[in-house]
Amino acid sequence: MQFTNQATIEIYADGADINDMREMAKLPEVTGFTTNPSLMKRAGVTNYLAFAKQVVAEFPSMPVSFEVFTQDPDQIKEEATILSSLGPNVYVKVPIWQPNINLLRELSNQGIKLNVTAITTKEQVRWALDALNPEVPAIVSLFVGRVADTGVDPTSFVICSSAMSYCYPNVKLLWASTREVDNIRQAEQSGLDIITVPPTILQKWLSRRDMTPADVALDTVRGFEEDIQALGFSILDDVADPVK
Repeated sequence: MQFTNQATIEIYADGADINDMREMAKLPEVTGFTTNPSLMKRAGVTNYLAFAKQVVAEFPSMPVSFEVFTQDPDQIKEEATILSSLGPNVYVKVPIWQPNINLLRELSNQGIKLNVTAITTKEQVRWALDALNPEVPAIVSLFVGRVADTGVDPTSFVICSSAMSYCYPNVKLLWASTREVDNIRQAEQSGLDIITVPPTILQKWLSRRDMTPADVALDTVRGFEEDIQALGFSILDDVADPVK
């Protein structure tokens, strides 16, 4: 696959700042949103349901993922039902772990659109795929960046996950924990359906996607020059007046 300046992979903005979400929604490249508890904490969200209802009201046609706030199975059922009821565009994020496979199956069979999240192994991908109702849309989120953070090359994990999901047309595979702009190309070439991108990385991609490597070098030197001017001193001045 030849990567172009216009990515064919779906791009979701990752965050929980409503102002950032409004700005990201203006971009034609952004087609959905993902959130999580850590992002909500960082954005200063103090009322989960009020925030979620506002997001659904402002972006009713864009898929958005809201995560449950508990690890207790009975409470997950309650929270998932509440979140799912907010709108047809809502996916409920439930972290993967082996004991909750039957719970994922139960929720999916109820028609709840799930985003099975925090997946870092091929075995977890298989668990998720086996649990999901084939008639209900779902997302399986691969935490690729977090795997790479351990020093492990995630390439095999991503490619094998893509191959496993091929026979599940109701499931979209998502590249999560994006660390750099090039992850967009990597996710696209690996056959994934979605990549979730923080606003800072998304803005960097949009501002530099038409630049050549030579353009980047020139832009970098210009940045150095601006900082040199701001410092207000030079090596030669220091040599001429060492006690200055």
